[in-house]
Amino acid sequence: MSTATDNSPRLLLESHRIWAGPHRRALGGPPTDDQLATALTSLPEGPSQWVVDDLWAPSLLLRDVNELPDGEEARAAFWNWRFQQGLGLSEPHAVQSLQVEPGVWLMGGLPESLKSRWIATAIQVGRPIRHLVPRWLALYNHLAPKQNAPGMLLSLAPHHDGGYTGTLAAWGHQLCLLRQWKDPLSPEGWMEERVLPSLAFLQRESRHPQTLYLYGAQHWPETGVPTVRLAEVVLEGEVA
Repeated sequence: MSTATDNSPRLLLESHRIWAGPHRRALGGPPTDDQLATALTSLPEGPSQWVVDDLWAPSLLLRDVNELPDGEEARAAFWNWRFQQGLGLSEPHAVQSLQVEPGVWLMGGLPESLKSRWIATAIQVGRPIRHLVPRWLALYNHLAPKQNAPGMLLSLAPHHDGGYTGTLAAWGHQLCLLRQWKDPLSPEGWMEERVLPSLAFLQRESRHPQTLYLYGAQHWPETGVPTVRLAEVVLEGEVA
């Protein structure tokens, strides 16, 4: 996982589809190694950027982390423990952390088994992974640095049983709220159970968003906040 972007060719890998250059294929879940290899060979040889479904590369925002263990190994073990505990994960994850502001850390992880498979497939076809970011973070990197006012992002993917899974992220001067759900809900369910409570929390924190950015859904209920729908092309090319 990385917050960096560059001009490397891009693979977009979501729960319902895989895109790589001219290659377009619908999916019903994680791709097989053969599906992934076929898509990657549509890109030029050399390193590539990956933007992957939020639920395959989960994230966690931690607050009040003011003391860290000494030593690289102890610190890595601490981050892995906090990540696994915070998200209730049973499968080992490769975890990275980034300090957002004093005491506030953004953590991202990828299941070790998935990471090993993806790295091996990418190397095998000559398209090694240069950067890998979850979809929400690629969108956030595109949006937040250009904004002078608090905002909220919904990074969504359609579920095969209906509704949407995904991420709600909000920022003021920095990222201040991050919530993810693997249980799909309709747009109306998202509004009632996820968006409106988050808006109320941000209002109490004096960080009420001025704009709601929506990716992954064409139709959305009225929120009381001006809504901007993000085109899919945002993730096809450079997002920096």
